Amino acid sequence: MEDKNTMVASPPSADAALKRSKIEALKERSQHLREPVATELLEPTNRFSEEGAQILKFHGSYQQDNRDNRVKGQEKDYQFMLRTRSPAGYIPPQLYLTLDRLAEEYGNRTLRATTRQGFQLHGILKKNLKAAIAAIVRSMGSTLGACGDLNRNVMAPPAPFRDRPEYTLAYEYAHRIADLLTPQTGAYYEIWLDGEKVISAEEHPDVKAARQRNGNGTIFPNNEEPIYGDHYMPRKFKCCVTVPGDNSVDLFSQDLTLVVITNPQGQLEGFNIYAGGGLGRTHNKEETFARLADEIGFVRAADVYDAVKAIVATQRDYGDRYNRRHARLKYLIHDWGVEKFKAKVEEYFGKPLEPFRPLPPWRYQDFLGWHPQGDGKFFYGLSIANGRILDQGNFKLKSALKKIVEDFHLPLRVTPHQNLLLCDISPEQQDAIQHLLEEHGVRDVSAIDPLERYSMACPALPTCGLAITESERAIPGVLERIRRLMDRLGLKDEHFVIRMTGCPNGCARPYLAELGFVGIVPGAYQTWLGGSPDQTRLAEVYIERLPIAELETVLEPLLVFYRDRRQQGESFGDFCHRVGFAALRQFAANYVPTAPPKRYRVDVRADQYQQLKELAAAEGRSLAAVTREAIQHYLEQSRQNKQG
Repeated sequence: MEDKNTMVASPPSADAALKRSKIEALKERSQHLREPVATELLEPTNRFSEEGAQILKFHGSYQQDNRDNRVKGQEKDYQFMLRTRSPAGYIPPQLYLTLDRLAEEYGNRTLRATTRQGFQLHGILKKNLKAAIAAIVRSMGSTLGACGDLNRNVMAPPAPFRDRPEYTLAYEYAHRIADLLTPQTGAYYEIWLDGEKVISAEEHPDVKAARQRNGNGTIFPNNEEPIYGDHYMPRKFKCCVTVPGDNSVDLFSQDLTLVVITNPQGQLEGFNIYAGGGLGRTHNKEETFARLADEIGFVRAADVYDAVKAIVATQRDYGDRYNRRHARLKYLIHDWGVEKFKAKVEEYFGKPLEPFRPLPPWRYQDFLGWHPQGDGKFFYGLSIANGRILDQGNFKLKSALKKIVEDFHLPLRVTPHQNLLLCDISPEQQDAIQHLLEEHGVRDVSAIDPLERYSMACPALPTCGLAITESERAIPGVLERIRRLMDRLGLKDEHFVIRMTGCPNGCARPYLAELGFVGIVPGAYQTWLGGSPDQTRLAEVYIERLPIAELETVLEPLLVFYRDRRQQGESFGDFCHRVGFAALRQFAANYVPTAPPKRYRVDVRADQYQQLKELAAAEGRSLAAVTREAIQHYLEQSRQNKQG
């Protein structure tokens, strides 16, 4: 038996090593993510090969094509999405301004806040990829590891509470875990900056030491990638660090969650560990499924890096490298069971984990609006519909953010729900910032319908290659239809969590929503019900294929049942879960729909129609809603004039 201090990481068996997917062989011969990206980047083409595109993901970019521009017989409109790696969502002001500029110069003139607290740039051409990545790195940013089979962006609650030690600790350790699991290959700087090492924040010495400490086979000694080796991870690996009670990070969807545990004086004692969450699945393949993370144990603060390495090594060495649909940590834990998984982690760790510490109930928070930071300054949470930052008509969010960051040099934090926090605002700056937002047509959070506020959608069509149907472009109309239906049914003051994705991979985490729409065929969605408003329970499939045109027909009986039979304070998702799908279906089968209000056609001149259309686009609302509001405003003014 080998001495535990001299063991090295290795695959679980020779047979397992033989059963590997093509991508595993590609990673092995990539020379630690160098080829074929380095060679193909120099070629005068507008795209990478399939192999090049796979390795490019590790550098933070997806090769896509704009499906709106597909023409039969012509080459696809190839373009690239770039994603930032921004631990805890932190975006320094110089990085934000660089991203804003790159969106104008090389992208599609928009930025998109992601559900993992980063930014995405869309529409970049291959010839501009190197310049864009280099600019991001020189502005204290990175794209390395934002995609690919390794640890993705490490999340944390975005709120910069300076007087609450647990929030500061979560932020700090999100950065440290990100550093620990960042690829060490020199390929990134060689390819995108010609070998130039750009000055960045110094790693914590404990992180450096942990990366080289072998323990019981957690690292590959003398390898350019001491933790990942030559094959990296079987699939993507997602981490977060949070504080007790704060589920702004959707912690149950993560491969690994660390929960900060402090003593009454606010000093760090250690971390509770959850593992095995994940939402990606495939339609009609029941062996793939969404899963919530399990409680694993508690680790002392001094041992946290070794515990993280032990969990990563367990998944690295025993995760499925043959069937990529079965390769996430959730399947390993599902197949093994928590106890076997925990025992293997403890082998790598070198000692038992301590018992899981008690925690308060988890609550979802979005931190929108004005909040004191606890240091005399404020932060402002800005709601961004589906994370898309753009200028459109009188709505000029992109211009507003650029001016605010330029004028006040404010850092930002991206939230896990596609919103932004403007941080470190002094009291004397508040009125000026509020005025700038209003001047650019940006709505205050109080003016946003809660259905929109608590919703999320993935980009889907036209750029995502996996999208089956619309999501980001469809959800505004869906939300408006649901609100109109709720208003008619006497539920005007109610709201619930709605999420939509264009495919079953679940990037907007629809399986944790109270009402989730998952694209299954063009124009139709698998419909999920029964998640909790705090994202602590999985929803279940209610309808396998709902044509979106039939939305009101299906939803009306459910909402009426909820309206008439709910308990005091009960949310829609909790109600659906409590009564069960059999009761929901029985009520729907016997329901006699109420007659919808009559609708009438009203003619307008072409110039008036165009003005209404532009106003609707600027405000991110439907043409019908803006028209109704304009007519109502005219009628009220007319009535007041007659009374006067």
